[in-house]
Amino acid sequence: MGISQKRAIRNYRSRLGKRGLARFEVLGRDADRDLIRSIARRLAEDGPEASRLRAAVRQSMTGEPPEKGGILAALRRSPLVGADLDLTRPRLGGRKVGI
Repeated sequence: MGISQKRAIRNYRSRLGKRGLARFEVLGRDADRDLIRSIARRLAEDGPEASRLRAAVRQSMTGEPPEKGGILAALRRSPLVGADLDLTRPRLGGRKVGI
Protein backbone atom coordinates (compact mmCIF):
# COMPACT_ATOMS: atom_id res chain seq x y z
CA MET A 1 0.00 0.00 0.00
CA GLY A 2 1.41 3.38 -1.00
CA ILE A 3 1.96 6.37 1.25
CA SER A 4 -0.88 8.38 -0.32
CA GLN A 5 -3.29 5.49 0.15
CA LYS A 6 -2.32 5.11 3.82
CA ARG A 7 -2.77 8.85 4.31
CA ALA A 8 -6.22 8.71 2.67
CA ILE A 9 -7.29 5.87 4.98
CA ARG A 10 -5.94 7.72 8.05
CA ASN A 11 -7.84 10.88 7.04
CA TYR A 12 -11.03 8.92 6.39
CA ARG A 13 -10.86 7.25 9.80
CA SER A 14 -10.12 10.59 11.42
CA ARG A 15 -13.26 12.10 9.84
CA LEU A 16 -15.28 9.11 11.08
CA GLY A 17 -13.92 9.65 14.58
CA LYS A 18 -14.98 13.30 14.54
CA ARG A 19 -18.54 12.16 13.72
CA GLY A 20 -18.42 9.75 16.67
CA LEU A 21 -18.13 6.65 14.47
CA ALA A 22 -15.58 3.87 14.51
CA ARG A 23 -14.72 1.27 11.92
CA PHE A 24 -14.43 -2.30 13.16
CA GLU A 25 -14.60 -5.82 11.87
CA VAL A 26 -17.00 -8.54 12.98
CA LEU A 27 -17.20 -12.20 12.17
CA GLY A 28 -20.51 -13.72 11.17
CA ARG A 29 -22.26 -15.99 8.74
CA ASP A 30 -22.22 -14.96 5.12
CA ALA A 31 -26.03 -15.19 5.05
CA ASP A 32 -26.22 -12.49 7.77
CA ARG A 33 -24.01 -9.98 5.95
CA ASP A 34 -26.87 -7.78 4.69
CA LEU A 35 -28.68 -7.92 8.03
CA ILE A 36 -25.60 -6.87 10.00
CA ARG A 37 -24.83 -4.07 7.55
CA SER A 38 -28.39 -2.74 7.70
CA ILE A 39 -28.36 -2.82 11.52
CA ALA A 40 -25.00 -1.01 11.58
CA ARG A 41 -26.28 1.59 9.10
CA ARG A 42 -29.41 2.21 11.17
CA LEU A 43 -27.40 2.52 14.42
CA ALA A 44 -25.00 5.00 12.80
CA GLU A 45 -27.91 7.36 12.02
CA ASP A 46 -28.36 7.87 15.79
CA GLY A 47 -32.00 8.98 15.63
CA PRO A 48 -35.01 7.85 17.68
CA GLU A 49 -35.33 4.70 15.58
CA ALA A 50 -31.68 3.87 16.25
CA SER A 51 -32.31 4.29 19.98
CA ARG A 52 -35.25 1.88 19.83
CA LEU A 53 -33.21 -0.64 17.85
CA ARG A 54 -30.28 -0.31 20.27
CA ALA A 55 -32.59 -0.88 23.25
CA ALA A 56 -34.26 -3.89 21.62
CA VAL A 57 -30.95 -5.53 20.74
CA ARG A 58 -29.52 -4.80 24.19
CA GLN A 59 -32.62 -6.26 25.87
CA SER A 60 -32.50 -9.31 23.61
CA MET A 61 -28.83 -9.93 24.40
CA THR A 62 -29.03 -9.37 28.17
CA GLY A 63 -32.52 -10.76 28.75
CA GLU A 64 -33.27 -7.93 31.19
CA PRO A 65 -36.54 -5.97 31.17
CA PRO A 66 -36.51 -2.60 29.38
CA GLU A 67 -35.36 0.47 31.27
CA LYS A 68 -38.02 2.49 33.06
CA GLY A 69 -38.85 6.04 31.99
CA GLY A 70 -39.06 5.50 28.25
CA ILE A 71 -42.52 7.05 27.95
CA LEU A 72 -41.50 10.03 30.05
CA ALA A 73 -38.41 10.59 27.89
CA ALA A 74 -40.55 10.45 24.74
CA LEU A 75 -43.00 12.99 26.17
CA ARG A 76 -40.13 15.32 27.06
CA ARG A 77 -38.91 15.17 23.44
CA SER A 78 -42.36 16.13 22.16
CA PRO A 79 -42.58 19.30 20.05
CA LEU A 80 -45.51 20.41 22.24
CA VAL A 81 -43.31 20.85 25.33
CA GLY A 82 -43.69 24.43 26.51
CA ALA A 83 -46.56 25.19 24.11
CA ASP A 84 -48.82 26.41 26.96
CA LEU A 85 -51.85 24.43 25.85
CA ASP A 86 -55.07 24.81 27.83
CA LEU A 87 -56.34 21.26 28.18
CA THR A 88 -59.08 21.96 30.74
CA ARG A 89 -62.66 21.32 29.77
CA PRO A 90 -65.89 22.44 31.41
CA ARG A 91 -67.52 20.11 33.90
CA LEU A 92 -71.05 19.44 32.72
CA GLY A 93 -73.71 17.38 34.39
CA GLY A 94 -74.47 13.93 33.10
CA ARG A 95 -77.04 13.27 30.40
CA LYS A 96 -80.54 11.98 30.98
CA VAL A 97 -80.92 8.27 30.42
CA GLY A 98 -84.33 6.92 29.52
CA ILE A 99 -85.37 3.67 31.14
